[in-house]
Amino acid sequence: MTRKAPGTAGPEGSGDLQRNLTNRHIQLIAIGGAIGTGLFMGSGKTISLAGPSIVFVYAIIGVMLFFVMRAMGELLLSNLQYRSFIDFSADLLGPWAGFFTGWTYWFCWIVTGIADVIAISAYAQFWWPDLPQWAPAIACVAVLLGLNLLTVKLFGEIEFWFAMIKIVAIVALVGTGLYMVASGFTSPAGRGASLANLWNDGGMFPHGALGFFAGFQIAVFAFVGIELVGTTAAEAKDPERTLPRAINSIPVRIIVFYVLALIAIMAVTPWRDVVPGKSPFVELFVLAGLPAAAGIINFVVLTSAASSANSGVFSTSRMLYGLALKGDAPQSFHRLSRGGVPARGLLFSCICLLGGAFLMWVVPNLVEAFTLVTTVSAILFMFVWSLILLSYIVYRRQRAALHAASRYKMPGGVAMCVACLAFFAGILVLLTLEADTRQALIATPAWFVLLGVAYRFLRKRQLAAAASEPAAPLAAAASEPAAPLAAAASEPAAPLAAKTQS
Repeated sequence: MTRKAPGTAGPEGSGDLQRNLTNRHIQLIAIGGAIGTGLFMGSGKTISLAGPSIVFVYAIIGVMLFFVMRAMGELLLSNLQYRSFIDFSADLLGPWAGFFTGWTYWFCWIVTGIADVIAISAYAQFWWPDLPQWAPAIACVAVLLGLNLLTVKLFGEIEFWFAMIKIVAIVALVGTGLYMVASGFTSPAGRGASLANLWNDGGMFPHGALGFFAGFQIAVFAFVGIELVGTTAAEAKDPERTLPRAINSIPVRIIVFYVLALIAIMAVTPWRDVVPGKSPFVELFVLAGLPAAAGIINFVVLTSAASSANSGVFSTSRMLYGLALKGDAPQSFHRLSRGGVPARGLLFSCICLLGGAFLMWVVPNLVEAFTLVTTVSAILFMFVWSLILLSYIVYRRQRAALHAASRYKMPGGVAMCVACLAFFAGILVLLTLEADTRQALIATPAWFVLLGVAYRFLRKRQLAAAASEPAAPLAAAASEPAAPLAAAASEPAAPLAAKTQS
C-alpha cells in the first residue's frame, strides 16, 4: 500500500506532516536516540553496582531492543499509512491500545525531558555555581520550543549536530583509552592501564548475580529513545530505505558506543576506583592529561541532555498530532503551523516540561530527583516497547499475507517477541530490589489508572455523540423523499401526453 502524498500545511491548518527528514537526519536521529543521557550520567553508578559485568548488561539490553526495533520496522513498512506505532497498535490491538500507547509515549518523553532539564541544570552549575537551579531549565525549554516551531528540517539539523557531538566524544574516549592501554599508562595512584583490569579484581562478576542484575535497573534508561526513529516515519523522505538502514545499524552502535566505551573506561580506571557520583568520561580524560577535560566533557553531556530534551519536544508534539487525528486528544493539536509543524502540541509539551523546574524546587537533591524520574521513564518506555511486540504478534496472526510479502522481516518472529516480553517482565522484578527504584515502580500504576478513567470517559462521550447524530439525518430522510416522490409521480405525465399527441 502506498502512502498518500502529504499535503501542504497552508497558511495555518490541519494539513499533513511534511516529508523533510533526509537519510542523514534519520541516521543521526537513530544514533542520538541510541546514545542516551544515562550513558554519560549514569554509567559511573552502573559500573559500581555490577563491576565489569556491566558490559554484558548493556549488550543484552541492546540485543533485546534491536529485536523490538525490527518488529517496529516490519510493522511500519507493512502499511505506509502508519505514521508511528500509535497507528499500528490501534489498528492491530484496538483503539484502546492507540490511546494508551500515544498518551504513555507522550508522558514518557515529558518525564524524560524533565530528567534532562534536571541534568542540564546540574551541568550548568559547573560553570555558573551561583545560578538558581530552575533558570537553566526554563532557558533550555524556551530555546528548544523556539527552534522546533520553525520547521521539521531544522529539528533534523539540530539533532544531527547534537548526535555528532556525542559520537565524536565517545570515539575520542575509546581511542584515548586504547592508546593509554597500548602505551602502558600508569595513573598517579599507581594503577596501570590494562585490559586485565576487567577481570583481575574479583573477575567479571565481582558482586555476583545480584550485582549483575542490579545493573539492569539504571542501564535501561540509557536506551530510552531508541524507538525515536519510529516517530520520524511520517516525515522521512524515503522510509522504505532509511528506516531499515537506521534500525540495522543499531547493533554496531551499541558495540561502539556502549561496550567499547565501557571497556575503555574500566581498562584505564579499575572498576573499584570509578566514583558513582562522577562521570567516568571526565575522569578518563583528566587522567590522559587533557587540560580542559572537565569543561569539554561537561559541554558534551550538556548537549547530550539537550539532544534528548529536543527529541522529547519533537516526539511528544507528533504523538499529540496522531492522537488528535483519532479523536483521542483535543482537535487543536491537529492544526499545523505555516512550516508544517504541530505548534500547539509543541507549546503544550513545553509547558509540561517546565514541571522539571517545579520538581527541582520540591526536591532540591538533583541526584534523588533524577533517579526517581528516570526509573518512572524506563518503566513507561518498557510498556510502549511491549505494546509494539504485542502488535507484532497479532500482526503475524491476522496479516500473514503481509508478513509473507514483507522485504524486512523480523528475525526470530513471534518466539523472539515472547522472549523480549519475558525480559521486560524480569526487569520489573529487578526494580523491586532497590528502595529508590521500588518507590517509582509503586507510583507508576497511578498513570495507567488515570489513563483508564480518561479512556472510559472519552469512549462514553463518543458513543453518546454517535447515538445523537443519526437523529437529524433520520428526520431529514423521512421528509426529503416527499419532493422527489411527487416529482417522480408528475414527471411521466409529460412524456405520456406527448406520446398520445403524436
